[in-house]
Amino acid sequence: MIDDTATQAQLDALAKLDTPTVCNAIELVEEGRRAFGFTTKMLQPIRPELGVMVGVARTVMVRASRPSTMNADTIRTTRFGYLDYVESAVLPAICVAQDLDDGDAGFGCFFGEVNSAIHMALGCPSLVTNGSIRDLDDLAPGFQALAGSITPSHGFVHVVGFGDTVAISGMTVNSGDLVHADKHGATVLPRGKAAEVLKAADLMRRREAVVLKAAQAPGADAEAIKQAWLEMAKVN
Repeated sequence: MIDDTATQAQLDALAKLDTPTVCNAIELVEEGRRAFGFTTKMLQPIRPELGVMVGVARTVMVRASRPSTMNADTIRTTRFGYLDYVESAVLPAICVAQDLDDGDAGFGCFFGEVNSAIHMALGCPSLVTNGSIRDLDDLAPGFQALAGSITPSHGFVHVVGFGDTVAISGMTVNSGDLVHADKHGATVLPRGKAAEVLKAADLMRRREAVVLKAAQAPGADAEAIKQAWLEMAKVN
C-alpha cells in the first residue's frame, strides 16, 4: 500500500489518465468537488513530454526573498529532517512545495540541478510548486515539475517547515495526499478512493464516447448530438 491511499497497480492505472479526466472522475465520486481540490491558476509544465505525475505528497514550505531568522544549526537540522521525511514515503512520492514569499513567490529557486538529483535519489521524481525552478538543461533525468515560474537564482531560499498542509495555486494539499498532475495542472484525490476514481474515469470515457461519435460523424447536426446526450445518460 502507498500511505494507505492506493496500491501500486492503481497508481499505474492513474498514470495512464490525464488530470482533466481525473478531475471529472472525482466529481462523480464526491459530490461537491467541483469547486476545490485542484489548481486554479496556471503552472508552468517543465517537462510535459514526461507525461503524468502521480504520487504521495511530501509537503514543504520555503522562503527565498530574505535570509532565514534561524541559526545555522536549526537551518541544517530542518533541512536534514526534511530529507528524512521525503525518504520515509512509501514510493513513489511527489514534492508539493509552497513558496511563502507572498507577492514575490519565485524570487529564488528551491529546485534546480542539485535538488532535483537529491529528490530523485530519495524516491521523489516530481514536483508541484507555486515557486520557481532553474537549471532546466541540468535537471535530473526523469525529474518532472509544474512550477509557478522559471528564474536563475536561489536567493536566500531555505526550508521553513515540512509535513504540514500547503496551498498551491488554489489547491490545498496535506502530507500523504495522493496527487495527480500533468501539463494542465494538479488535483488531489479523495483519500482512500483511488479505485472509485478509476471506475468513474472509465464510466466518463464510455459516456463521452457516445457524444464524440455523434459529433464526429459525417453530417453531424444538433439533433443527432442532442440524441447522443440523451443516450449518454443511459451508459452505466
